Amino acid sequence: MAILTILQYPDKRLHTIAKPVPTVTAEIRQLVRDLAETMYAAPGIGLAATQVDVHQQVIVLDISTTQDQLQVFINPQIILSSGESECEEGCLSVPDVYEKVRRAERVTVRALNEQGKVFMLEAQGMLATCIQHEIDHLKGRVFVEYLSMLKQTRLKAKIKKQLRQLA
Repeated sequence: MAILTILQYPDKRLHTIAKPVPTVTAEIRQLVRDLAETMYAAPGIGLAATQVDVHQQVIVLDISTTQDQLQVFINPQIILSSGESECEEGCLSVPDVYEKVRRAERVTVRALNEQGKVFMLEAQGMLATCIQHEIDHLKGRVFVEYLSMLKQTRLKAKIKKQLRQLA
């Protein structure tokens, strides 16, 4: 297993649309293990392959407090959504930024597991929010893009300033 480098917003590669996984292979299962190790080390509760510059439709999640309930979604698709909620979100690609985002309260997702078997999952609350957040990454979208243009501009300026200070 390996800890991968997480792309940082506003890196343009975060806007790359991920391609479906044609077949779940040993390489995809290794990617899942690497994503999980990277997510836990960060630490985070979700990570999409796009965030580590691998543009395939693979996400991992673990919203448990014990970090022992890894969920894997390959080629995830939301097939049903309902309700609306507003939840504060953060992102490993946008460190130290937390903002409220409106999303569906409940979703039904269809995906493949690590063995390549199709499954469906109904989720609500935090899990539904995380699934939507990570699927957005696969579509080339970062959660801060739900914010007003003013907030986005301020955020980009703040990040650029931080990068200059690190250089």
